Amino acid sequence: MVTVYLGLGSNLGDRRAYLKAAIQGLSRILTDIEESSIYETDPQYVTDQPVFLNQVVSGKTDLEPLEFLKNCQNIQTEIGRTPQTVRFGPREIDIDILSFGDVVLKTDTIEIPHPRLYERLFVLVPLCEIVPNWLCPKTGESVQDLIQKL
Repeated sequence: MVTVYLGLGSNLGDRRAYLKAAIQGLSRILTDIEESSIYETDPQYVTDQPVFLNQVVSGKTDLEPLEFLKNCQNIQTEIGRTPQTVRFGPREIDIDILSFGDVVLKTDTIEIPHPRLYERLFVLVPLCEIVPNWLCPKTGESVQDLIQKL
């Protein structure tokens, strides 16, 4: 079993219900789920859209990274995520794999740790809340160091 950390976000519809539905869906592929608090955050990159609710969850899985990603994408679809017409635009639910144990992986399909993890306080702060001693497997930096840089 490997510990994974996931960033959840929603800025359309019943945002809290979408976060809750994501966690319920993730419970099919994760055990020992822990949840951060929910944070309301301004959108990044494309700022002309509703504010987000963001949360980080952790859990253990025995799936491989690509199989885990496919399951997360299926959960998003089940919840009602519609295809995005604008990159970083509004969405019902987003499930991002922040880290997957000590895996460092980059393919055309997936990059672990998440490539924009280092620039997102909306995931670093809740990540620090549930695992304050987390170290990035790619850089070796602590979550506190990453937050301080921002």
